[in-house]
Amino acid sequence: MATTNDHPGEQAAQDPIKLIGIRDSDLSLDEVFRAVGDDAAGGTALFVGTVRNHDGGADVEELGYSCHPSAETEMRRIAEKVAAEFPVRALAAVHRVGDLRVGDLAVVVAVSCPHRGEAFEACRKLIDDLKHEAPIWKHQKFSDGTEEWVGAC
Repeated sequence: MATTNDHPGEQAAQDPIKLIGIRDSDLSLDEVFRAVGDDAAGGTALFVGTVRNHDGGADVEELGYSCHPSAETEMRRIAEKVAAEFPVRALAAVHRVGDLRVGDLAVVVAVSCPHRGEAFEACRKLIDDLKHEAPIWKHQKFSDGTEEWVGAC
């Protein structure tokens, strides 16, 4: 009898990257969640980044995201790196650009793996690497009239 780890469902999928995108319209949790559905996945982790009303002790009045034309390609590269490190069954990541309001969804990522621990770890790695490596920039305007650009997600 084969051990559990020998079952094909315990392995990474052949093509686990199901959805990568930069959007100038509202993001959908349902779209991302549906994209990572996989019958062999015992765990799905989803991260949602929202626009908050403050940063660094200052009130945020306006916020906008912009990106380099290569952003989607870089997101895919990062996703491929995560998929190579974990037994990913399905992975999805979408990021918003343009002007956003407090409460709007800025980024949604999800990862499905055979087990919950792997899903949590892979999802954490995905959002952390996107934040640090994807050429996406945030421009914040504060209530005191100051503003700042923040590099990557």
